[in-house]
Order: sequence, then C-alpha cells, then structure tokens
Amino acid sequence: MTIMRMHEEMNEPDNERADGSAWQSDAPTGAHLIAPGPARPFLALVQPLVEGLGFQLLRIRISGDEGKMALQIMAENKAFGLTIDECEAISHAVSDVLDVENPIAGAYALEVSSPGVARPLTRPVDFERWAGHEAKLGLKTAFDGQRRFRGTLDGFMDGEARLQVVLDGYEAPQILGFAIADIAEARLVPDEAELKASLKAAKGK
Repeated sequence: MTIMRMHEEMNEPDNERADGSAWQSDAPTGAHLIAPGPARPFLALVQPLVEGLGFQLLRIRISGDEGKMALQIMAENKAFGLTIDECEAISHAVSDVLDVENPIAGAYALEVSSPGVARPLTRPVDFERWAGHEAKLGLKTAFDGQRRFRGTLDGFMDGEARLQVVLDGYEAPQILGFAIADIAEARLVPDEAELKASLKAAKGK
C-alpha cells in the first residue's frame, strides 16, 4: 500500500536548509542501497523519524524531474509490512519535518509504502532474514563477466551477502559472496503463489 502527500512549490535551493545552512548527512555503510543517488541526503533526516515511530526504513528514492518530483519512502513494521494508519503516521512525521527543513526546491509528492512481494534487500539483516528465498542481485561492476545473478539467498557472513547460484561447469549450485559496497541492487523474486494472493487481495480492495 502507498500513501501519497503533495507539497506546494518552495523557493529554497535543494542543497540548503530553511535556515541557510548546508544540507548534509553522514551516510552509513550500505547507504547506496537504502538511499540511492539523489535520495542520499535525506537518509539522516528520514531514518531517525521512521525508527522513532517503531518502524524500519528499507529504502528512500527520488524520482521525477524538477517541479514534478516524488520522495518515495519504503518502510516496514515487525510483521514486515505497513497498515494504512502506519503509512499515514510516517507520512505526517516526515512531511512536518520537510516543511521546516525545506530541502526540496519546487513542488513534490511524498509517498510512503510497504515493501510488497518483490521487496528490496538493502541491509545485511535482509539477506539473513530472507535466507532460503529466491533473489535477484545486480552488481556495480561485472564479476567474471557477469553483473546480474539469480539464486537462493544463503544469509550474510563476513561482510558479504551470500547467494547460491547455478554456474556453468559445476554440477552443484555454488555459494557466491558479494560485498554490500559492490551491490547495485538486490530484491526478492516473488513467489508465484504469494504474488497471486497479493493480486487477489488488491483486486478485492
């Protein structure tokens, strides 16, 4: 589910706070997966707000062009989803702070959503929690001539996300380890039965 909130145009430049100070953040390791590209400066602002409400932040994204931008926040509760009321709570908390800090120039939309069946894997705990599930993983640079892998998650060990994959020349699946810093994107492959149930539930709503 997704909660959207529209904001009117603001005149502050997007690299300054409302009080004129620089907009900066000390991003943690793996921040490129949680807040890729232009969303990175928002991590230090959004993550404490989301966690302060008792939820976990999965990902922040910025999409669209100037004047039609969207700040997309994906989070989860202890049951790995979000209710409409929880989406609203996060939306209100973030919206109130953004109105004060004013980090985005121009009109924009704030979207808060739960992860869904093809959830992104952005933190070491995600690779541990969903071990045994099928996943797709893309690398920043090719490994042995290959940048995209699909296989079964095998947890997280020694600073690496582990994926059991079928490789040419090997009779049995092999376990490959990928450093978080080398991963460009990773997400679960939806289970067909789970996907059908999700689509049925959405249709019913």
